[in-house]
Amino acid sequence: MNQNQETRQFFSTKILAEIIVLVSLAGALSLISHSFFRLPQGGSINLGMIPIFWLALRRGWIIGIFAGAVFGVVDMTIEPFIVNPIQFIVDYPLAFAALGVAGLFRKYAVVGVALGGFGRFVCHFVSGIVYFSDYAPEGMSPLVYSTIYNGTYIIPSIIICAMIMGILQKSKTLNIYL
Repeated sequence: MNQNQETRQFFSTKILAEIIVLVSLAGALSLISHSFFRLPQGGSINLGMIPIFWLALRRGWIIGIFAGAVFGVVDMTIEPFIVNPIQFIVDYPLAFAALGVAGLFRKYAVVGVALGGFGRFVCHFVSGIVYFSDYAPEGMSPLVYSTIYNGTYIIPSIIICAMIMGILQKSKTLNIYL
């Protein structure tokens, strides 16, 4: 199989339609969840991660990373907080692309969600140290500040997503219409 055939297989019309629908659903869920809990320099418990994890666990890590990056740009339009072009890349497409790593752990959805969520945390953690250290309270290490700030919303997001993905995996819903 040559590279063109492999690319077509990954991005067939059916899979592109699934990506569009699930990224749209992720955007809608993100809008809803942003209205309940939002931190001052950006960040919130984001239920929009659920469809991206679902897609990654259904279709694999390549499609999960692609869809996550697309969702990162969508999420940026919902709650933008941009101070630098590199920070934009790290906090939006790269951080949400990390969610696609879950696709490497299809049989262990909760592990995949935890690792994908941790990848997102790492991106926001690095961005927090490099670009948002000025927001740290007087005398607080930027490392501690970034850990606390980003952990405040990412840890609950991971827990919620892991519980939902665990239920979906147990009920075999992740594989519906494959």
